[in-house]
Amino acid sequence: MKLTIEQARELAHASLAQLGYDAGDARIIAAHLMDCELRGLSYSGLARILSIAERHAATPRSTRPIAIVKESAVSARLDGADQLGYLVAERATRLAIDKALAAGIAIVGASDTWYTGMLSYYAEMAVARELVVMLASNASPWVAPHGGTEGRFGTNPICFGFPSNRQPVIWDIGTSSIIHAQVKLAQRIGETLPPGVAFDRDGRPTQDPTAALGGAFAPWGGHKGSGLAVVVHLLGMLAGSAMMPGELREFGFVALAVRPDLLGSLEDYKRNVDAYADAIRSTRPVENGATVRMPFERSIAQREQRIAGNHIEVADQVVQTLRRMCEG
Repeated sequence: MKLTIEQARELAHASLAQLGYDAGDARIIAAHLMDCELRGLSYSGLARILSIAERHAATPRSTRPIAIVKESAVSARLDGADQLGYLVAERATRLAIDKALAAGIAIVGASDTWYTGMLSYYAEMAVARELVVMLASNASPWVAPHGGTEGRFGTNPICFGFPSNRQPVIWDIGTSSIIHAQVKLAQRIGETLPPGVAFDRDGRPTQDPTAALGGAFAPWGGHKGSGLAVVVHLLGMLAGSAMMPGELREFGFVALAVRPDLLGSLEDYKRNVDAYADAIRSTRPVENGATVRMPFERSIAQREQRIAGNHIEVADQVVQTLRRMCEG
């Protein structure tokens, strides 16, 4: 279903209000979800509100506030208080930015959260303040390690961001072959999964999203991606997560931010980032291939295109369910 940007934003705010989020929190969550929609990642956009509603139905929403439990000039540890990760990770990222701008470097960890969302969203916040940033978040054990068929780590995204004078360089990947939000959306709209991305509870390959949610997803990148997922899991533990987070709970999020002028000239660094990006783009493409691009360029282009066209496409089932939620 085609929605204008304002229609989609209003639907997100109204739906989140029905779930009990105040205007300030709804604004933070909706901004994140709308950025996913504008970048063409609809499975992590408005559809995520349905998953949030299901989580609240299964586990009553926490009333505890997010709180700093340990802090220094260059670090902080947040208790996420079982609050939604969009809120927890944004607060952690802003704290890391403030501390890094003041001290040159900062690390902030947050625990006891869930659904931290798209890490590149937070990376954009940091590079806009001319910081280099690394972000990681572990999650429920939905993904099997390489060679296995049982879940031992989450979809475990990791993200790096680098400031420049033009477009920032941001690299954000999940370490599973398919992410949880994609599987949930496929289940909602009755689609099958691609082959080779999931196992059922008995370890057999499956394209059924319901069976995959009861089994495990495959890792991305074979043993290399699987190893990176282990690293993200351990970084989440550094941030205070459980050794093995529960189902949609106890996630860990870590943000490391660095001011480039700790090691040299900020302007020289940004100029060199631009020059290196140009060198990458100028690479001779494979025969009949498209022009080589830098990470994050597709997202920027898609966002600009949708903003200019003033519309997004959202699955009919998602829009209809959200509208019923608002009416109820």
